[in-house]
Amino acid sequence: MIAKTPTPPYYAVIFTSLRTDVDEGYGDMADRMVELAAAQPGFLGVESARSGLGITVSYWESLEAIRHWKMNAEHLIAQQLGRKQWYAAFQTRICKVERDYGFEVDEGL
Repeated sequence: MIAKTPTPPYYAVIFTSLRTDVDEGYGDMADRMVELAAAQPGFLGVESARSGLGITVSYWESLEAIRHWKMNAEHLIAQQLGRKQWYAAFQTRICKVERDYGFEVDEGL
């Protein structure tokens, strides 16, 4: 699903990853992180895709909201487990969204 974001500016955290062969607990933790992030002040939405290379983009109102999310206690545990067992490599990028636009088919036509 495409995240419904407000009028810019806002921020995007792009998390790109390559997984290891370890799958135990990953799906549950990924679901929990989306649930937990959605409850954080300043969270705007998330989009995710995986086909070998995984890309998750989360959207935030401010850099402060992103900092608070990064330091969330459960998120810190997930980060440690990710480094230890689930990810062979990852990269996190934080960007300011200056402009966005899109297209959606009107189902009513």
